[in-house]
Amino acid sequence: MSVGTSSAPGAQDAGNPPAASRPPGDPAGLGIDPDQLPDGLVVADEQGRVICFNKAAERITAVRAQDALGQRLEKALPLEDLEGRRWWQLTDPYGGLAIRVGQPERNLLLPGGREVLVCARYVRTRPTGPLRRLVVTLRDTEARRRTERSHAELIATVAHELRSPLTSVKGFTATLLAKWERFTDDQKRLMLETVDADADRVTRLIAELLDISRIDSGRLEVRRQPVDIGAAVGRHIQAYVAAGQSADRFLLRVQQPLPDLWADPDKIDQVLSNLLENAVRHGEGTVTIDVTATASPREDEDTGTSVTVSDEGPGIPEESMNRVFTRFWRGSKRGGTGLGLYIVKGIVEAHGGTITVGRAPGAGAEFRFTLPVSAPAYLA
Repeated sequence: MSVGTSSAPGAQDAGNPPAASRPPGDPAGLGIDPDQLPDGLVVADEQGRVICFNKAAERITAVRAQDALGQRLEKALPLEDLEGRRWWQLTDPYGGLAIRVGQPERNLLLPGGREVLVCARYVRTRPTGPLRRLVVTLRDTEARRRTERSHAELIATVAHELRSPLTSVKGFTATLLAKWERFTDDQKRLMLETVDADADRVTRLIAELLDISRIDSGRLEVRRQPVDIGAAVGRHIQAYVAAGQSADRFLLRVQQPLPDLWADPDKIDQVLSNLLENAVRHGEGTVTIDVTATASPREDEDTGTSVTVSDEGPGIPEESMNRVFTRFWRGSKRGGTGLGLYIVKGIVEAHGGTITVGRAPGAGAEFRFTLPVSAPAYLA
């Protein structure tokens, strides 16, 4: 264990249970094993000596618990603020104002300049009484930095994707307003069609951003209705054929009978649209869509519905497989924001389903998502 087997001399008081009644590895009387906590935990007694230093604290600080236990807190955990001032001298938890209850989370520096998030709680037996325990939590900043980088990348991508269509819209509308009489009807129609297409592109991007916001915050709502998944795929194929694709490029195979599927039809259309667009744009040869009954991804159900979309193109490199469903991943440089598959995964998982990527029998890419078929709770 990473915590000591006894507290510093004089540490036990009426506010703590006797050592015999505490859980193993719990010298501070916390009621749990500190090594099970995901964040770093450091506890000092009323004399400022460390009586608890868990495994997460070891990992974050690179200090061994056996070297920290029994040491003065300022020696075991020598923190500095971003201006180089010694943190424990600056805050003076033992000699400062007795009305203080702790320190809010902030960025501090360990020796060597490594940044950590630190929060402190002052434990007193009575208000304004002497400090009996100083509880410090530590968190690595890497996860937060990754989130900040991801947000910065999202902003940069959105700015880039918006700039092009908005520049086009502004240019064509300004030209038409200034020189309307100089253009033929065909030229006007061409420019207006371009403006319309660019407006649709902006609308799609805004919709993607809203979806990402809901997925990241866990607020993506699923409104379940009966869905004929085979018919939904057929509609998407017909739309591609109407837009000029050869009907021979698509092969739809629907296993019968299929279990009744309850899902959000609009969101399932969004999933199918993204997967088929990827297969048509980035793949080659025949795009095959298989709709089958399969085992449910939920443990309490026997049956699910699976949709597999595969092509005969070059496929996805093995080293890129684990990044396909992350933000900004692009299979090629042929357009797109790199957000579509991230949204697809979020929608499928919001339904309680799963999605995978692999190699198709014809060496192309193969995406397969599986949905549970259960009805809404009010019909169960």
